[in-house]
Amino acid sequence: MNIVSEGYNQNVKNMQLLNVLVADDHPIFVEGLSSVLSKPSGKFTCAINGVARTGAQVTEMMQRCQPDLLLLDLSLPESDGLKILPNVKKGSLKTRVLVMSTYDDPRLVRAAFKAGADGYMLKSGTKDELFWAIEEVINGHTFLGNGVALIDLRMIPGGSESAQPDKRFARKHGLTRREMEIMQYIGQALKNKDIAAKLYISDQTVSVHRKNIMRKLAVNNTASLIKIAFENNLV
Repeated sequence: MNIVSEGYNQNVKNMQLLNVLVADDHPIFVEGLSSVLSKPSGKFTCAINGVARTGAQVTEMMQRCQPDLLLLDLSLPESDGLKILPNVKKGSLKTRVLVMSTYDDPRLVRAAFKAGADGYMLKSGTKDELFWAIEEVINGHTFLGNGVALIDLRMIPGGSESAQPDKRFARKHGLTRREMEIMQYIGQALKNKDIAAKLYISDQTVSVHRKNIMRKLAVNNTASLIKIAFENNLV
């Protein structure tokens, strides 16, 4: 074995191995996905331990495989992805769920996150976006893919990017106007730097506000903030 091969094999050994379950009833898409994931990328390498073609099979295979990652199409026969998502998350707390869908309707995207999805990307995305999405959700972050939005900007009067804050929610939790603005953007799964750019403030300022919001709402992670935003119709 030459030095280059030894170095490559060592890099692969150092990568995190992810056990993956794919839930999709389109054989050609699954075949392409399998081909893409068979190649190590960045910090991880994927091993597809099963392919579920129906909602019932997802539930059954989840119990058997206990995967690190579930790649889920929402349009499954027998029982769609939105219906099985809550049970998937309840049955395996370690499993991260990345929805891969053809649908970009903000109402469906919000419903997926509310049901327990950790990330959402379109099937029209690139392989680089897929690897980025996997890395983000495996690291405990929320991922919103290109072309995916949690609100329909066309439905907002004047084309504004943020709806009016819920004053009752703000009063109940003692949130300031700025904290409510940031809370709404957090609900859209935006990161600190993106929120900072929209509000023309620094990343550090957003970080301070985020910590204050978490303290006031008694939560300790972004996923909980997003869930609260959904439940209170802030996005």
